[in-house]
Amino acid sequence: MNAKLYVGNLPPNVSEADLRLLFSRVGAVTEVHLVIDPTTHQSRGHGFVTMATPELAAAVLGAYHCYELGGRHLTVTEARAPQEPKGMMSEGFPFRTLAPLRPSPHQGKRSQRSPRSSRPRRRPH
Repeated sequence: MNAKLYVGNLPPNVSEADLRLLFSRVGAVTEVHLVIDPTTHQSRGHGFVTMATPELAAAVLGAYHCYELGGRHLTVTEARAPQEPKGMMSEGFPFRTLAPLRPSPHQGKRSQRSPRSSRPRRRPH
């Protein structure tokens, strides 16, 4: 198991110090990162806590998953590795060169309309 944990469903007024205090009850906390909204300067509702060992992380996961904090039930899971950003749209598709464009056999001809189609339509009353 990874020593880094994802903590979700946090109340907006929680601070990094609050998380450090809560998780240090189980064992040594090495890092706390709370995701902050830049406009309101409050928690976005999730963060990451890194414990000293994977065993402590497993103990925290068992102790604090669904733990009530500030009227909310916390979600504590093992943090996943960040995903690489997506590349170009063509990524993942085989690249092949297209055949050169050839003029269509109908390109030089003008389409002819029947005399009937040039008359305005009558509307039913």
